[in-house]
Parts: sequence; C-alpha cells; structure tokens
Amino acid sequence: MAAELTAHSLIAEHRPTLDRALEAITTRAYWSPHPEHPKAYGENGGLDATAGKAAFDALSGTRFDLGQPGTDGWVDGESSPYGPSLGVGYPHADPDTLLPAMEEGIPAWRDAGPELRAAVCLEILGRIGDRTHEFAHAVMHTSGQAFMMAFQAGGPHAQDRGLEAIAYAYAEQVRVPASARWVKPQGKRDPLTLTKRFTPVPRGIGLVIGCNTFPTWNGYPGLFASLATGNAVLVKPHPRAVLPLALTVRIAREVLGASGFDPNLVCLAAERPGEGIAKTLAVRPEIRVVDYTGSTEFGDWLEANARQAQVFTEKAGVNTVIVESTDDYRGMLANLAFSLSLYSGQMCTTPQNLLIPRGGIRTDQGPKTFDEVTADLARAVDALLEDDARACGLLGALVNPDVKARVESVADLGEVVLASREITHPEFPDAVVRTPAIVKVDGAKPDDEAVYLSERFGPISFAVAVDSPGHAVRLLRRSVREQGAMTVGAHTTDPEVERAVTEACLAEAAQLSLNLTGGVYVNQTAAFSDLHGSGGNPAANAALTDGAFVASRFRVIEVRSEEHNTSESA
Repeated sequence: MAAELTAHSLIAEHRPTLDRALEAITTRAYWSPHPEHPKAYGENGGLDATAGKAAFDALSGTRFDLGQPGTDGWVDGESSPYGPSLGVGYPHADPDTLLPAMEEGIPAWRDAGPELRAAVCLEILGRIGDRTHEFAHAVMHTSGQAFMMAFQAGGPHAQDRGLEAIAYAYAEQVRVPASARWVKPQGKRDPLTLTKRFTPVPRGIGLVIGCNTFPTWNGYPGLFASLATGNAVLVKPHPRAVLPLALTVRIAREVLGASGFDPNLVCLAAERPGEGIAKTLAVRPEIRVVDYTGSTEFGDWLEANARQAQVFTEKAGVNTVIVESTDDYRGMLANLAFSLSLYSGQMCTTPQNLLIPRGGIRTDQGPKTFDEVTADLARAVDALLEDDARACGLLGALVNPDVKARVESVADLGEVVLASREITHPEFPDAVVRTPAIVKVDGAKPDDEAVYLSERFGPISFAVAVDSPGHAVRLLRRSVREQGAMTVGAHTTDPEVERAVTEACLAEAAQLSLNLTGGVYVNQTAAFSDLHGSGGNPAANAALTDGAFVASRFRVIEVRSEEHNTSESA
C-alpha cells in the first residue's frame, strides 16, 4: 500500500522550518515557530482550548493501546498532583519481544538519510503542536505545573527543544558529504582514484527515561536527537508522568507508519509499581543510547553500569545566586521572588542558595544590611503570592510527598525568614500547594555546610551570609565543583566582582546570568539560543542542546571503491 506521506511531500513541507532552525542555532537570535499563547491554537485543523480539554477528558477510563509488539499486560494507577486519578491504562511490554521488533525497522530508517528523517520528525512535532491544548492538560495533571506553565513549557517550549535537537542532528550528519571522488596524483603514472560514500549509521535503540516534573521538555531533546540520527527510541516514562509521553509515542508511531516506516521505531515502556524497569532496560545490549533526567544517585548508576550505551544524564545540582550590589533593588527583589516561586521551586534551574555579604550590599536605594535584604526578599515573595488564585497559577502543586515533607521540616535547617504557607487551590481542593520558604544560614560555619550544600528540591532556599564577595565566589566555585549547578546568577555593579564571578563560571563550566531584573529569569532558558546545562559539572554530562549532544548518537561509515582506467594504453 502506498505511503500516505511521501518523501517529497514531507521534505517540501518541512524543509523551510528546518532551514530556519539551522539558521537560529547559528545566530542564537530569538526564534520560535511555536506560539506561546493558547488563543493561537485551534486553526488549521489543530485543537482549540475546548477541544483540547475534551480530548484529554476522553482519555480517562481508557486503555492506551499502541499496537506495539510484546504487550503482556496493562499498567494504570497514574494520579494527578491536583487530586483526581487519570484512569488510563498503558501497555506493559516484554522486552525480549519488543526490542528485537524495534531493531527490525532501523535499516530502512537509516537508509532514508538525514533530510527525510528530519522531515518525518518535524511532521511528528507538527502533529504534537496541533494538540498542544491536550498536551497541556496531560502535563499539568502529571507534573503538578499550573496550566499556563504546562501549556508553555510542556507545549511550545518542549517542541522548540525537540526541533532544536533535530536541527543539530541534521547539521552534524551532513558535516561529512554523502559522497566524494578522491584523486591522488602519481606523477607520470595514472592517478589513484577512489569513489567514497559516507553514511551516518545509528547506534541502535535509544532509551529515554522520563522525569516527573518536565516529561516533554526534558524528554523531547533526547527522543528527537536519537530518532533524527537513525536510531529507534524506547520511551520509559516516569510512572507518575506517563500520559504526555504516551501521547507523543502514539503520534510518532502514526507518522512513521504513514510515512512508510516501521511504527515500532518508537515504542513505550510503561512499568508496574515498583518494577524498576529502567535499571533492567538500561543495561540490555540492544540499548545503545540512554537519555535520563532525575536523581543524582540513579544518574551515577547509569553512567557506571550502562557501559554498552552512550549515556546522557541531567542530575541534581545546587544553583547559586550571588547578591553583591544592584542598581535596581526593587527589580532584583521582584525577579528573585518570581524565580523562587515559579512551579514551587520544582525546577532543576531554581536558585537554592543566595550568597549575600554579611556586611550588606550597595543599592540604588542606599546600603542594605544582610537582614534587610532577606526581609525585603521575603516581603517580595509575600506580595507576589498574596492573592491565592494568582499564587496557584504560579506555584502549581507539589509533585510528590517527599517535597511536602521537606518543606514542612525547614525549621530544622536554620532560622526561617519566610515560612511556607499552605494554599487551598480554588479549582482542585486536593492539590498540595505551598509557598516558598527562605532560611538564613551562615556560610562561615562548617556545621551549616551540610544544610545548604545539598540539594533541597522544592520551594526551599537559603540566604547564606558570606564574609565578602571573594568568599562568595570561592563558595560558588566549591559548590559547582562538588554538587554541580544548572544555573548561576549574580547581581553586582562592581566590574571586578563581575569578572571574578564570570571567571569562576568559566572555570567550573556553569551557565551564568548577570543582573536580571526584568522579565527574564535565571531558571528559564530559550531554545535555539540558551544552553541548558553545560555538561562540564556534576549536574549534567551534556548540554541541551549542542553538537556534542547529538554527534555520538551515530557514526559515519565509509564505503570506498577503486576506479580503474579502462581505456586502452598506446
């Protein structure tokens, strides 16, 4: 049967977007083909807000049949952090059947070439984009993000990161030409002549181990980087955040099949409670690439044990902001308050430690003591979150009981400057909503180091009193080197302090934001321009997204043949 989507039609439709993405990763200027506003969706066959919510609601009580081989049962039990059970059943697969079936489609996918693979991947992203409203509800009710954040981060921003990975994958694969004619002069003798063909060859099956907090945003870079470089992809979602990635797998399978490729190039691996299949799958010989976001403990285990695979990990870190001086005190406080509050601090980029000189800081409002800065920041957070409805729209819900337990025990960590407040969600009364807590500690006391030099995931931050800006920079370097950091921030009007902080981040490979006082926050990154993580400190061994993130997912294999001169010699 003829394929519904031909190679010609796919390339013709999506090549302009690919070219624009290739330009964007070169210029690093702002660009996105995916609108951020919900009202932009619903035209040209996409789902509007009403249809997207209806599509999400219709999934409740259904079995999510993907038609993939090796299904030996069903898995359910997924519940929303906002209260209700999702009631969706997912196929559980026998890897001994599933993995060989996935491998069967790789040769044809490999032979399709980088351009067609990119076009198919862009078709998948396009269909995901048409259902952004449905995905927003799926992300909201698995991660606990508030709806608008789930819509943007789980929708267009995640799609941007997927497209970015496709662009880098294409660029790396075509860096070597598909063919070449090699001629070496031999003086009076006939030249040596070879015809050479170069083919990007995938490693095999990529395993994407999803996270609970950002299932699509963190999942799409690895998924599309592996798929675009010719690999099959097995998606193993976090057991509390299956639905967004299950929807992704279903769409990918539909597009692959309609394009004439094996749908089993993308499959889902849902797990039974307590099964821990990520550890089993990660060391299978068929798995040649692993993408993981989550705890440092399991990330370290993957790096040590999945030795047959190329492993990409994003783990925990301790993000730091140095507050030395500012020429916009109110703007600084507002920016920090928003950064600490967004998604209840449940972002891998949320600042945890605020290093503030104990002697105070210089501001446009005059000198401020350490206690004044911390008290003013607490008031800024309170002002931002004083309206409960607005607060819920910013905070979302706590993703799991461990976060709640940490917030409730902050009094054991130091002097509480800002206590966490419980909020009742106006629409979802069963949601666990907490405002951020701020705790004062002393950066010169060894006993306090165990408190603030460990990650406290969730809405907890520390105002750390330091002896001087130099002390702050030394503490920053130590923290990044030992614990890792996805982000670093600094507020200073002193060129020497700025130089010292910049040098520290260059030396320790940490991404730095300076003097953010407006609508850009230290815990946000923009695809095609900002790098998420660096791969150079313990928080992550790769950056999202750069050439290194995609280049080792394939190898270039050469086939060369000698040309013979068949003309008769005199």
